[in-house]
Amino acid sequence: MSKQELVVLGRTDKADETDACCPGLLTAPLDEEQAVDLAKVFKALGDPVRLRLLSMIASRAGGEVCVCELTPAFDLSQPTISHHLKLLRQAGLIDCERRGTWVYYWLLPEMTDRLAGVLTRPADVTS
Repeated sequence: MSKQELVVLGRTDKADETDACCPGLLTAPLDEEQAVDLAKVFKALGDPVRLRLLSMIASRAGGEVCVCELTPAFDLSQPTISHHLKLLRQAGLIDCERRGTWVYYWLLPEMTDRLAGVLTRPADVTS
């Protein structure tokens, strides 16, 4: 395992910044920093393997899944799956915990809620 610090996007110590960080795309233009942060998350979701991994983790009964259950679903090596999971973690979409030999992953709903908020069309906008 690498000793590099893992930077997680979208995490803030100030609760007020979470709600105000990103207006919906149809309500106000994103500033440069918001666009860069969101682009990293969308880039993480732009790979079919990562999208499937996120779906498998998010839909798991009990809220978490062992990496040993994720790897067999793909025709990829374990290091490749670990790399994809690392990118999802860096994007702030999932988190994990090592328990003995295995690592367990779960969804961070704050980020998916943030994405939903950015992509949701306000009720007063007509098509």
